[in-house]
Amino acid sequence: MQKRLGDVLGWAVAAAALDQLSKWLILTYVMEPPRVIEIAPFLNLRLGFNYGVSFGIGRDTLEAWPGLLAAFKVAVALGLMVWAVRSPIRAERIGLALVAGGALGNAKDRWSQGAVTDFIDLHWGGWHWPTFNGADIAISAGVGLMLLAALADYRRGRSGAGLAETKAAQSESGERT
Repeated sequence: MQKRLGDVLGWAVAAAALDQLSKWLILTYVMEPPRVIEIAPFLNLRLGFNYGVSFGIGRDTLEAWPGLLAAFKVAVALGLMVWAVRSPIRAERIGLALVAGGALGNAKDRWSQGAVTDFIDLHWGGWHWPTFNGADIAISAGVGLMLLAALADYRRGRSGAGLAETKAAQSESGERT
């Protein structure tokens, strides 16, 4: 169990720390003054602040309550880390830890500045993705790992309640990859 806790904390802290480091570099050196920097024909650095949740949803309501949203994200991140420590599947554990670390990185922004710092701007032709950050990458990668772990488990012939029973039985004896 201690190895799992170390694994989860390591991945979550790494995700949050890399997110915060990238935002600090962008705010301190790259976007001084704020501008659009073209990196590739499909990628710009463009500074933005998200006062809502995903893609700015709810910004009018949530802008007045950044501390409440930050506290909620911390609570969710802690719950994800508990789930991760209990998981016998390493890929699922890492995925949950990455999601938790990303949530903690964005929660820190909300707590300290009232909004999440975004700066990665992807676009292709007439399509434009909302600006995002390193925490969002960690969250997406974590969800991807969790889906891969679930698919691998399903392909092994486990599903539904059988999966839960298998996980519970193996949580004491070891882990799977």
